Amino acid sequence: QVQLVESGGGLVQPGGSLRLSCAASGRIFAIADMGWYRQAPGKQRELVALITNAGRTNYVDFVKGRFTISRDSAKNMVYLQMNSLKPEDTAVYYCKADCVLPPKTYWGQGTQVTVSS
Repeated sequence: QVQLVESGGGLVQPGGSLRLSCAASGRIFAIADMGWYRQAPGKQRELVALITNAGRTNYVDFVKGRFTISRDSAKNMVYLQMNSLKPEDTAVYYCKADCVLPPKTYWGQGTQVTVSS
């Protein structure tokens, strides 16, 4: 089992910044890729950014240049730095871990991000 706990969400004005954190515990040696997803009210959960064990990153177009995903393997943490936030970034943000041996996906409980003036 892997446990993921997100933190760092909150209310921010448009143009502001937030840094989300995801703490992993449990079978952390089995974690390969990690990522951040989000789900806005009435919409499906969607990918925001991914980071591999080797540190390679991938972003969806609507966050490129604004969000940065990073990983501290020594601390079992993944971060999402979000800058230039827009109202349309409002959503619950979830941390995801893809594990191997056996292959399984784990999700955190989510953290709310609200961008509003």
